[in-house]
Amino acid sequence: MKSSLSDLIRIPPGFWAGINHLGIASRDVARHAQLPLSITTESSVTTAQYFAIWQAYSELTGDTAEGIIKLAAAFETTQYPPAVLATYHARDYRDALKRMARYKQLCPPESLRITEENGHCTVELEWLNTEASGPPVLAGITLAFLLELGRKGTGRPLKAQSVEFTQSMGDERVLEAYFGCAIQAGGQCNRLTLHRSDLDLPFVSYNEELLEILTPALDRSLVELHDNRSITGRVKMVIKHTLAGGCPGIQAAAKQLKMSGRTLQRRLTDENTTFKQLLTEARHEQAREYLADPSLDIKEVAYLLGYEDQNSFYRAFRLWEGDTPSKWRAEHLPDAGIL
Repeated sequence: MKSSLSDLIRIPPGFWAGINHLGIASRDVARHAQLPLSITTESSVTTAQYFAIWQAYSELTGDTAEGIIKLAAAFETTQYPPAVLATYHARDYRDALKRMARYKQLCPPESLRITEENGHCTVELEWLNTEASGPPVLAGITLAFLLELGRKGTGRPLKAQSVEFTQSMGDERVLEAYFGCAIQAGGQCNRLTLHRSDLDLPFVSYNEELLEILTPALDRSLVELHDNRSITGRVKMVIKHTLAGGCPGIQAAAKQLKMSGRTLQRRLTDENTTFKQLLTEARHEQAREYLADPSLDIKEVAYLLGYEDQNSFYRAFRLWEGDTPSKWRAEHLPDAGIL
C-alpha cells in the first residue's frame, strides 16, 4: 500500500502492547490485515494501513462493540504519548477536551470539533486526508476514549448524553451499557454528546508542573506541523525523501503532492521561492545531518544527496560552508577525524 509522504500516521506507543494484553497477538492482526509482520515495529504507517490494522483488530475480536470497550480500558496512562498525557493532567474536563482537539492535529487521520450549547457539549469526529471513512471500531474507540478520559480524570463514572455513529457498531447494547445512553447507528456523523455541567468537574490527575513542561513543547510541534503544511515545507520534505534516488525534478515532486507541475510552480512563486532554491536548501540541510553521522563516509553522503559523483558534492559543499565536507566533519565531530 504505497502512499504520499503526507499520508503517514503515527502508531500510538501503547497500541500493540494494549492489543497483546487483550490476548490478540500483534502478528495475527498484521496477517489478518494482509500486511507484513514488520508493520508491528513501524512507528508510522499509511492511512490505508492504519485503517486495515483497526479493521483486522475488530474482526479478530468478533464484535465491533466488544473490541471498542476492551481496548478503551486497556491503555495505561504510562503508555500515553505526550499529546494525550497533557490532556490527562489537564485542569478539568473542559480543558482536557480542548487540549485533545488541539493536539489531535499532531496525530491524524481524525480531527475533533467541540461545540458547547445550552446544557450539552458535542464532540464531532471528522476524517482527514482521506476520501474513505475510517472503520467503525476506530470511530468507536475515539469517542469511547474521550469519555474514558473524563472518567479517569475526574474519578467519577460519567455518562454520555447521547452517541451517534455513521456505521453499524455491532452489539449496541454493549455500547449503551458503556456510554450510559442510547446509541444511534446510521447517523450523519460520529458524535459524542456530553452533559455540559460535567465539563466543569476538576481533574484529580491535574498536574500544573507537568503541563508547564509539555505545553510549550507540544505547541512548538504544532507550529512545525503548520510550517510543513506550507507548500515550501512540503516540497522540501518530498525532496529530502527522494534525494537518494537521484536529483528529483519539479514534475516528480508535483506528482507526489498530487498537483500539476504548473500549479506547483505557481504556488512556489506565491511563496517567493523556486524549486531549484528548495533543492539546494534541502541538500545543504541533509548534508550537515549526514556528515554528523560518523558511520557514513563522504562517498555515501554524496550518493544520498543525489549527486552523480563525489566531486560535484565537494564543489557544492564548498559554496555552502566555505570548506570541504571532510574538514567540516573534522571540525564539528573531532572524534571522527578527517575522512
